[in-house]
Amino acid sequence: MLFHVTMDVDLPPDLDPATKAETLSREKAYCQRLQDQGKWVHIWRVVGQYANVSIFDVDSPGELHEILWNLPLFPFMTVTVTPLCRHPSAL
Repeated sequence: MLFHVTMDVDLPPDLDPATKAETLSREKAYCQRLQDQGKWVHIWRVVGQYANVSIFDVDSPGELHEILWNLPLFPFMTVTVTPLCRHPSAL
């Protein structure tokens, strides 16, 4: 199942710098692991924002839910999920 996911990040300005660095490091490793597994198919930065647009290919909505909830930055995110299906005009 394909999902379009928008993630807007809002880190607290007073977040401890060491905590921020450690969280960002864990986030990057988790994201790259999911990309290696073929679950996080695409990730694009939204220009001028601390946000991304991603495409996930997972077995179920429940699997996507677990992936998103385990993102280290999830507590600081607003997430929008849109299920996708193949367009009849696609090659």
